[in-house]
Amino acid sequence: MGLEIGGTTDRPDWPKLGPSLLIATCLIVAIRTAKWTALADPRLSGRELEQEIDFAAHLAGRVLARLMRTNEVLFPQRKEPWYKPDGEDQPR
Repeated sequence: MGLEIGGTTDRPDWPKLGPSLLIATCLIVAIRTAKWTALADPRLSGRELEQEIDFAAHLAGRVLARLMRTNEVLFPQRKEPWYKPDGEDQPR
């Protein structure tokens, strides 16, 4: 005997937010490094680039989290079912 669906709730579709986070991170890195000159020491530029990528990912994650808290309807939604309680689920 299965549970009866009582309705649906709109929830953020988390798998679809991954590309948004990736694009935002790439844009931040591109903007912050646009005027960099080519450095003679590739090890130094690689280390600096890693720091920029880490910072961009952190920044994009914070922005996404803030937007999700304040207005989650900006992002793709999916319908998630909620179930009616049956006799076994109700407290006595």
